[in-house]
Amino acid sequence: MTGQRRLPHVALSAYAHDRHGLERTDAAWLDARWGDPATRVLLIAGNRLLAHDGAPHWLAPGEVPAVAQAPDARRLLLGDIDGATHFAVLLDPAAEPLDGDRWVDLRGVLTGLLDQPQSPLVLHAIGMAEWHASTRHCPRCGGALTPAHAGHVLECAGPDGCGRQQFPRTDPAVIMLITDGEPGTDGERCLLGRNRAWPPGRYSTLAGFVEPGETFEDAVRREVAEETGVVVGDVAYFGNQPWPLPASMMIGFTGRARTTAIDVDQAELDDAQWFTRADIAAGIESGELFLPGGVSISHSLLHAWYGAPLDTSW
Repeated sequence: MTGQRRLPHVALSAYAHDRHGLERTDAAWLDARWGDPATRVLLIAGNRLLAHDGAPHWLAPGEVPAVAQAPDARRLLLGDIDGATHFAVLLDPAAEPLDGDRWVDLRGVLTGLLDQPQSPLVLHAIGMAEWHASTRHCPRCGGALTPAHAGHVLECAGPDGCGRQQFPRTDPAVIMLITDGEPGTDGERCLLGRNRAWPPGRYSTLAGFVEPGETFEDAVRREVAEETGVVVGDVAYFGNQPWPLPASMMIGFTGRARTTAIDVDQAELDDAQWFTRADIAAGIESGELFLPGGVSISHSLLHAWYGAPLDTSW
């Protein structure tokens, strides 16, 4: 039974691409790849990507519009997958989409990226776009920043700059399924919470950001205690998922409760409850309970514990 509950993989984490970190400063290599007909390019305006029929629209080099070919366009090397090099080009947020296409945010294509080899490329591109959009000035001296290393470094390199380099930021966040009772029995329960902004019936696993000087496991215990008053003992790693909305890495854990009394903080959560597997099945069947969809690591945590696919989605 336990093995069966570990079967679900974490969505958006099943593939990896060769990021060609060593080639990011090789101008000749980058130019050759940009000119290769097999290369594919994703256009991004602000934090929205070019999409066609609900899927990211990867362009051949000859299809890239002039505005994205300009010398001052921010061109990002993403890397290789399936033998083709992929780039992203960052455009002005007000740029017009190509005929027949439209700009969509990442959430608009997430479901279509499930189990697709291109998913890490899109997550990479949007995460970098969010970083470029939010990192405008040097935090040390306020100087202007210039892209380098194929878009993966921003340098304070102007005549009055301090020379400091800025690198893409990822914020670690823990997400956890806390349980109590005898594992695998009908009496075992999981702890789910409802954000204050959510409608009635919508519940999810708990989550929160890791603080400086804190281990992931201690972050799990602190967040659960702060939000629900439940004290957590043993914590075990489950899996992780990139989540560039705008710059998070979701690190999944399971944990065992040492206490079960709930005292909701009323700051982030409006409600928290213990659910047995029977409670979840009944809530889904009645339409009174809504759980995260398959694109989220929260769904993977719940699927693994529940022991079967959950026919529910927000």
